[in-house]
Amino acid sequence: MEKLQEFLNAAAENFWVYAPKILISIAVLFVGLRLIKWMSRLIGVLLGKTRISPTVAPFLLSIITVLLKIVLLLAVASIVGIELTIFTTIIAASVFAIGLALQGSLGNFASGLLVLSLKPYKVDDWIEVEGKFGKVEEIGVFSTQIVTPGNKTLIIPNSKITGDVVTNYSEKGMVRLEIDVNMPYDESFPRVKGIIVNALKTVPLILKSPAPEIGIESFDSHTVQVTVRPYTQPDNFWEVTFDTHEAIKKALSENNIKIAYSEGVEFGLIGE
Repeated sequence: MEKLQEFLNAAAENFWVYAPKILISIAVLFVGLRLIKWMSRLIGVLLGKTRISPTVAPFLLSIITVLLKIVLLLAVASIVGIELTIFTTIIAASVFAIGLALQGSLGNFASGLLVLSLKPYKVDDWIEVEGKFGKVEEIGVFSTQIVTPGNKTLIIPNSKITGDVVTNYSEKGMVRLEIDVNMPYDESFPRVKGIIVNALKTVPLILKSPAPEIGIESFDSHTVQVTVRPYTQPDNFWEVTFDTHEAIKKALSENNIKIAYSEGVEFGLIGE
């Protein structure tokens, strides 16, 4: 009976000590949750008025909300008198474990934030990353989705994009084609150049300005390599490529321009 009485006395003393703290912590928790809910709505409205991508805005809002709730729980625990070192140890261990498990995903996420904030490209831009060429269809937090001219969907991790060179063909509103034409040594380059210039005029989607570039790229063992560089809009890249090859082939055939074959060795004349 004496021990029971001592226990009841200790409980009564502790009740009057902790009861106010518990009531205050409940009130703080209630008001804090209401306040966090109001702040989340306000932050959501502010994010909607910024240039942040609609894909990223909800994610950022959820992170901010979770952080605010963690701060609120720590404040409530401090009011009750619970040692915060326990919470900080648990949180630190959890963050470390999650970081190790999601190391690659976190890298892609950080890269995605850079892409969305710096905007090196946007949806519908034609880009090339690690030798992959296509039109940007979707920019996500973790990856970028592009569609190739062959209608293949490529999902590229954002860490690959921020860690490599990205070529944006739509930034200037035009893209340059590079087409190689093999000319015989005994043929006149000014003549061949004039034929190619006239052939390019028959392709309507080639831009007039800047003018196409035509010049000798290199000298092979059998032919002179002439490079033709017309400009067009990115959306017309493959159509103009095919039409230009066809137009040049037709023009060379109509003007009896011969092409040397690689089999055998034959000495010939060098034209102008």
